[in-house]
Amino acid sequence: MTKTQGILFIVSAPSGTGKTSLIQEVLKAKTSSSAQLSISHTTRKKRSGEKNGLHYYFISHEEFIKMIKNGEFLEYVRIFGHFYGTSRSSIESILSLGVDVFLDINWQGSQQIRKKIPNFFICSIFILPPSKEELVRRLYHRGQESTQSIAKRIEQAVTEMKHYQEYDYLIINDIYEQAVLDLKNIINAEGLKKHQQVQRNSNILSKLLKD
Repeated sequence: MTKTQGILFIVSAPSGTGKTSLIQEVLKAKTSSSAQLSISHTTRKKRSGEKNGLHYYFISHEEFIKMIKNGEFLEYVRIFGHFYGTSRSSIESILSLGVDVFLDINWQGSQQIRKKIPNFFICSIFILPPSKEELVRRLYHRGQESTQSIAKRIEQAVTEMKHYQEYDYLIINDIYEQAVLDLKNIINAEGLKKHQQVQRNSNILSKLLKD
């Protein structure tokens, strides 16, 4: 067996939909040699419990701008006054080792990446809440933001959700266990696509088709 190019799984959803929890649940069953979560750079302040290099790379606004000018980001976006970006070199080096990468970004970042990486190696997944009311409940339940901030996130969510049609797959995160299963099924299906199997099992195919 030979290593194939890793798959870049782009997972997008409005804040509070549960995409981070779903990704973490799937990664529990995998090893770092088969799949990794991309860690983004951001200029926002750390929240309670967050650690630099684990949840994000927290850098200054000036540092972020310098990285933009140097072309170091595969994608970047500004949300609620803060920058978020994905290191190009980090993603490309991991994928080249045959390791899948999960990228938790919004629709704007997804659009940027699709212009830079062949769709051949990308699988995009959009996650939706079962209702706006449930999304509001989940945001309040987190207890991390003010009522005014949550109102802005709900307004932003409506705009974000309209972009689900740009993605390969759609998951409704109503029943958590079912959403986890849906995500696992998508990942398994992508790994069984012909171009992945051809690269991964080139020796077997060569012997099978030998005259």
